[in-house]
Amino acid sequence: MVDITQAGRTGRWARAFSGAGALAIALTLAGCSGSSGTSAGTYGFPQETQDDKATITVWVDSDRSSAVDAFKKANPDVKLNVVTYDGSANGSNSFRTKVQLFDRANSGWPDVVFSSQNNDAAWASQKSNGKQAFAAVLNSGLVPKTTLDNFTQGSLNPCTVEGKVYCLRNDLAQVVLWYNKTLLDKFGYSVPTTWEEYQAIGEKVAKEHPGYIVGAVGDSFASEIYFWSGKCQANGITGPKTVTVNTDSPECKRVASMLDVLIKNGTVPNVSVFTPEFVKKYSDKVLLMPGPAWYAGAIFNNPQSLKVPAGQLGVAPPLAWQGDTAATGNVGGGTWFISSHSKNLKAAEKFVEFVTTADDYQVNLAPGFPAYAPAADKWVKKQESSNYYATDLQALVKAGSSIWTGWGSGVFSQEAIWAKTVTPAIAGGKNLVDLLPEWGTAIKNQAQVNGYTVK
Repeated sequence: MVDITQAGRTGRWARAFSGAGALAIALTLAGCSGSSGTSAGTYGFPQETQDDKATITVWVDSDRSSAVDAFKKANPDVKLNVVTYDGSANGSNSFRTKVQLFDRANSGWPDVVFSSQNNDAAWASQKSNGKQAFAAVLNSGLVPKTTLDNFTQGSLNPCTVEGKVYCLRNDLAQVVLWYNKTLLDKFGYSVPTTWEEYQAIGEKVAKEHPGYIVGAVGDSFASEIYFWSGKCQANGITGPKTVTVNTDSPECKRVASMLDVLIKNGTVPNVSVFTPEFVKKYSDKVLLMPGPAWYAGAIFNNPQSLKVPAGQLGVAPPLAWQGDTAATGNVGGGTWFISSHSKNLKAAEKFVEFVTTADDYQVNLAPGFPAYAPAADKWVKKQESSNYYATDLQALVKAGSSIWTGWGSGVFSQEAIWAKTVTPAIAGGKNLVDLLPEWGTAIKNQAQVNGYTVK
């Protein structure tokens, strides 16, 4: 059985672009022929002349190799040419860069692509330099409506542009509240249900148990954990090229004010959870930790990280601000695209539907929380049967459909902006409340560089 606690962050810390993967792509480029002609198509985009027997080329990162193996086993009649690449991990942008090369050459496009990024639909859905959009439209008959309807509510939002669905989510990375039940019971604290209660515990911990922590802000995705969950209007993507940025809103200020208190008292350090410093300093010291689903395996039950023993790790639903409804953020997950240039859309669709919905992969093998709801239900039951957790995992299910829709998936990277603008400023002793205008300006500038109209 594959346990979530033994799996790292989905797609985001994938291996770097390997020499073999680069060579495979180069060979793909060299060996692909030009288009044989297109037709208007029945799926809402121009289609190549179809050949149901044609081999499909699938780009996948190494972490998704088991998905390919499961498909091959279940569908031995489908011919695959599998190319391993970095999955655009860590913002490498390799997916987009290669597609731009293929567009210029007018050949070489793969049939299916996995990406670790949630913002690729923003560019893959649009024409580029007069060439048709790379991504095939999926909700105009190519993928059955019943399949689309069974994805967790809101999970396809990053794949949807102006009402058209351009990709299928592999897994979700919804933010929940992880906590050490053993420590909470020992200290006599209750699991918080609001951010106000969370802050109060952080202030108590600083006085009563100095050295213990309730979170961390040292990673580039800290804004997605705290500000996205807090409904901060820093990333309101309202169209293919429009964005609303308002970091001066009350929602942004309340998050910043809370974090300023907890950063100052040491309970939310400006340290990355993936550093040796974090492991050395905070092993056995993490009381609470807002973070994505994949934290379970990436830091808690990881021999190279915190190594939290079985029976201690609990999970609670997303926190709410008093008087407001609970919402949460999302840090990662993966997406599958079908190319509009594919000459075998039937096989490409079969592959993408299988790897996102079939129990053979999503329940039996996948390390991350499936975006496809029927698979997610079975996956959760399987993880619960491992007896690692101190609680059930229903909080993950609740959080999966509570991701706030006011934070979009634009072409530009919010994580890169945060890492460049905010992280070093916090290290320099600046308050987050005072940094909000600077952060907002940096977002607006980067959006405009990428052709967005900022409102």
